[in-house]
Amino acid sequence: MILRTFGLLFLMIIAGCANVYEPPGGNFKKVSQLVHFPDFYPGLGTLYVQPNTLPEGPFYGYDRQGRLVDTIYMLPLRLLNAHTVIDALQVTRKKVDHVDVHYTDGHPGVPEPHYHIILWHVSPEEAAKVQ
Repeated sequence: MILRTFGLLFLMIIAGCANVYEPPGGNFKKVSQLVHFPDFYPGLGTLYVQPNTLPEGPFYGYDRQGRLVDTIYMLPLRLLNAHTVIDALQVTRKKVDHVDVHYTDGHPGVPEPHYHIILWHVSPEEAAKVQ
C-alpha cells in the first residue's frame, strides 16, 4: 500500500512538470511556423500552440533557455461582447505566479481585437527578463 501511494504521488509530480522545457511535444507547433510572427517575441518568449485551438490557445511561452515561463490565452473581443461562455480552455500544468491581462487590436495569427490573458509561471522580476 505504501509503495502504491508513493507511486501515485510520483506520477502526480511528473504530470505537474510536463512541458516545463521546450518543445512542449504532442501536436504543438511554433507560432512562427504557422503565421508571420517572430521566432522569439520579447516579453512573451518562443510561443507554441496546437493549431486546432486557435485563436484561444493555450500558447506556451519559453524563455531563451527553453524554460516554460507563461501560458497565454487570446480571447477575441467578439466572444466577450457576445457574453459567450468560454469553458473549453485547457488547464495549465504549472503553478501560476501572477496574471497579466492586455488588450490588443490584433496581430498576425489573431487579426481581430482581443485580450491576452497571460498566466506567468515565474516571478514578475523573471518575467521582465524574457527579452
